[in-house]
Amino acid sequence: MFGKDNKKGAAQAAPGKAPEEGEVKVPIETDDATASVDDATKADAKSDAQELSPEEEQRLTDEAIRRGEQAAADDLKADADKLRAERDELQKKYDSVADDIAAAKKEAAEAVDRLTRTTAEWQNFRRRTAQERERERERATEKLVSSLLPVIDDMERAIDHAGKTAGDNEQLKQFVEGIDQVHTKMVSILQKEGVEVIDPAGQPFDPMAHQAVGRTENKDVYDETVDQVYQKGYRMGGKVIRSAMVTVSYGGPKRPAQEAKDDGSSKSSNGSGAPNKDAGSANKADAQ
Repeated sequence: MFGKDNKKGAAQAAPGKAPEEGEVKVPIETDDATASVDDATKADAKSDAQELSPEEEQRLTDEAIRRGEQAAADDLKADADKLRAERDELQKKYDSVADDIAAAKKEAAEAVDRLTRTTAEWQNFRRRTAQERERERERATEKLVSSLLPVIDDMERAIDHAGKTAGDNEQLKQFVEGIDQVHTKMVSILQKEGVEVIDPAGQPFDPMAHQAVGRTENKDVYDETVDQVYQKGYRMGGKVIRSAMVTVSYGGPKRPAQEAKDDGSSKSSNGSGAPNKDAGSANKADAQ
C-alpha cells in the first residue's frame, strides 16, 4: 500500500514520460502557464499516440492533394502571368519598331517625292532658261537684221537703177554685178540665220504678212492678188519682222476657196496671179 502511494505521488510530482532506469526525477514547481503548456503537450502526445481512422486519413489525404493542386495552379498562374508580361513587353517593342519602320518608309517616300519634284523643277528651269536664251538670241538677231534691212533696200534700189542706166558701159555693168554679188551673199548669210524674204508678187494678199499701200484694177487676175511689191518683207523664225509693202488688184474673178485656203498656192496660177487656162489641157494631154 505504501509502495502504491509512493508511485502515485511520484507520478503526480513529475507527470509525463516515465523515468527510465538510472534517471532521477526531481519535482519542479511551476506556475499555471507552465502547467497549461504541459497539459497541451500531453494532449498532443496522446493525440499522436492514438491511431487515425480511415475517414480521417482520407480527409487528410484529400486535403493534401487539394493543397498540392492549388500550389501547382498558383505556380502555373504565376508562370503564365510572367510570360504574359514578357509577351506584352515584346509586343510593345515590336509596335515601337513597326512605328519606326513606318515612319522611316514615310520619310523615304517624302524624300523621293521631293527629289522627283526638285528634278522636275530643275528640268523646267533649264528648259525655260534655254528658251529664254534662244528668244534673247532671236531678239538680238532680229534687232541686227532689222538694222540691216534698210541697207539691203538701198543696195537693191542701187542695183536696179544702175542696171537700167548702165547701157553699154562695161565698167558700170561690172560694178553693178559686183554689188549684186555682195547683196546675194548678204541675203544668203541672213537666210542661214533663219531669215526669209517675203516677195509676194502674184500671190494672194495676206494681211498678216503684207501691207497694202494701194489698189490697181486688173480683171485678168484673181481679186485681191498682189500686183506690185514696193518693198520686200522679211520673216524670221516664223515671225514677220517687216511686212511687204504691196499694191493689191481688184475687179477680177473671186479666188477659189481651196486656193484661198492654200494661201496663194501656185498650182492653179501661172505666177502672175492669173488663172492658168492651159493647165487643164496640159494635164489632159499628159494623161493621153
